[in-house]
Amino acid sequence: SKISLITRPRRFGKTLNLSMIQRFFEKTEESNAYLFENLKISREGEEYLKHQGKYPVITISLKGMKQETFEGALYNFKYSVMSEYNRHSEILKSDKLSPGNRKHFEDVYYVKETDEFIFYNALRLLSDCLCEAYGKNVIILIDEYDVPLENAYFCGFYDKMVSFIRSVFESVLKTNPSLEFAILTGCLRISKESIFTGLNNLKVYPITENIFSQYFGFTQEEVEELAVSYDLADRLPEMKEWYDGYRFGKTEIYNPWSIIQYISSATGGNEISCKPYWINTSSNSIVHQLVSQSNQQTRNKIETLIAGGSVSAEINENTVYADINVNSEDIWSFLLFTGYLKQIKSEFTGRKTISEMVIPNVEVLTVYENTIMRWFEDIVLKESTSELLNCFVSENVEGVQSEINRWLRKSISFHDARENFYHGFLLGLLSGDDKYDVKSNRENGDGRTDITICEYQTRKIAVVIEIKTAERFGELEKRCEDGLRQIEENRYAEQLKDDWYEKVITYSVSFNGKTCKVKQGDTLTRN
Repeated sequence: SKISLITRPRRFGKTLNLSMIQRFFEKTEESNAYLFENLKISREGEEYLKHQGKYPVITISLKGMKQETFEGALYNFKYSVMSEYNRHSEILKSDKLSPGNRKHFEDVYYVKETDEFIFYNALRLLSDCLCEAYGKNVIILIDEYDVPLENAYFCGFYDKMVSFIRSVFESVLKTNPSLEFAILTGCLRISKESIFTGLNNLKVYPITENIFSQYFGFTQEEVEELAVSYDLADRLPEMKEWYDGYRFGKTEIYNPWSIIQYISSATGGNEISCKPYWINTSSNSIVHQLVSQSNQQTRNKIETLIAGGSVSAEINENTVYADINVNSEDIWSFLLFTGYLKQIKSEFTGRKTISEMVIPNVEVLTVYENTIMRWFEDIVLKESTSELLNCFVSENVEGVQSEINRWLRKSISFHDARENFYHGFLLGLLSGDDKYDVKSNRENGDGRTDITICEYQTRKIAVVIEIKTAERFGELEKRCEDGLRQIEENRYAEQLKDDWYEKVITYSVSFNGKTCKVKQGDTLTRN
């Protein structure tokens, strides 16, 4: 195809692959052939090697266009174009340039910052000049083409950026006689109607297609080879649990960025190397938007995913940022193409493609969990939780249970019996009152209490809370009793009484999904 668009999640090797293509094809003063010696391409024969180092290449990255205003993003684009003009400035010495193109090249090359519209056609002009100077059609490589569109969507100037990108692409990619071929990369395919209008020669290779599937990210065999090379074969199971799980076409893929960071950490002597490396390279804004703006139906699907289940939705490859609604089917397509979901099954019904998707691995799971916790903390900050605290200190068991259940209904729970989630959930609800000191895992008696609430100025009241989880709803009562027994056996309350608190109230709270049961234990007093 004349124009290829390859879509992959961020940090999966798009830039590296374009760099490789540039080094292979580009005609340079000093040959780059040494880079490919003894590699597979060098053994493929003259059919391929006759193209090596024979073409002028334009390469431009749009990944830096993340400014908060359109003017700032445009300035970044102008700088990138100017850098490419500077890289090819030797063609001004060529006697093959027509007077008209030479003048236009110089207009861009020496342009003032106030000039703007000349950059709409700057890449097309550069391709024409290079074609004239070298007598060879030009290869054009555009990396991360959708970054400015994503940024513009979140910053509020999406329509203006779409218009600009469309003008640039139509100029350089549509009916350009100086073009040999072009490759674009990005996370998403933005629909033809928005920026690819008229590009009938465009071929898209998304993660759902098998072509090129093994060339972005690491395959199982490649990770095994890396692990053996660095004497880390015994760590393959944890590498797989954390960083495997992607599927491009029919190929199982590991996250290459995270694998490289993991190996670097492990060979550096760190005992714990499994960390969320990939998720920390971006703001994960879309997941935060999904969590914070979703309705109950969408939240139920998020809970299902976090619990290890799957969601099914229609996959739309022509995703447009402006049309993304976190409560529509399009959001699941977006999450699939950007690496936050993995397709495990797909069915074409004759009219549409329905895919079944799951969270790919532990690393991505932490994105959802951390985002949910931050979102819930934001809600707590906006709404008073003093009623819950008052119920605890006034020994209003029914009120405590009612308030916790109310907050559970507003939240997105993890539904996997994780005690630490409910621990953080309840701790967040109780923190923030100046009158009480709320502590987590405080040393008391013969162990550590999950949560303690202490009126530290007068030392009149202290509250001990033990948290349990139940696998089934019918076990809530029993788990509450287990918690009260633990409080008694470990003497949690007695230690607080010895610290001169006049009254120590004990509770056990057990959770199952979005339901809790609260039981009060013994109350100790100093009298």
